[in-house]
Amino acid sequence: MKHLFVIATGSAGKIRDFAHILGTDHYEFKTLKDIGFDGDIVEDGNSFAANAIIKSSVTAQWLAGKGIEATVLADDSGLEVFAINGEPGIYSARYAGDHGNDNANNDKLLSKLQGIENRSARYFCALSLQKVVRGEDGKFTVTEPKIYEGECRGAINHTPVGDMGFGYDPLFVPDGETRTFAQMELEEKKAISHRGNAIRALYIDIKE
Repeated sequence: MKHLFVIATGSAGKIRDFAHILGTDHYEFKTLKDIGFDGDIVEDGNSFAANAIIKSSVTAQWLAGKGIEATVLADDSGLEVFAINGEPGIYSARYAGDHGNDNANNDKLLSKLQGIENRSARYFCALSLQKVVRGEDGKFTVTEPKIYEGECRGAINHTPVGDMGFGYDPLFVPDGETRTFAQMELEEKKAISHRGNAIRALYIDIKE
């Protein structure tokens, strides 16, 4: 019987990221939608790790209440530009005000960086793992969160280039590359991405 991994997301794309690295021989992956969770998760933490823990904790407690053993994984990620104190950081998705308005977010970032020569940055991901376990007394409990981190360092381009990817991908040029993330094929990006690196750190730990 395969072990259940619940990814605290509604995105099927993230499921593919986890399944690709961790493998599907021994693990089954489900999203929040797949398990019937339709509650609101308020991500009001002050760091990527804090927000990841909020998502994994809410999901794990819900599963415990349903009597379902599983491993819960939740990630929070974003872009940090060092010359402007790590902005946009945890506000990456809503930097310009509207959640998920990529063009507005990119425009605001370029505006902030006008006249700044040091454009070094990193994409960063914090991944929280918690387990729902059944004790000898039959009660279900949730383990303390364990955090895995991944990053991809690079620099911010002066203009958006490329039509693949999302978010700040048209501006982010990873170290060792001349192309932005938005010019890369998905498999190329996954091989060096912040989320991929965090999942690979998790994979190493699981295997050990």
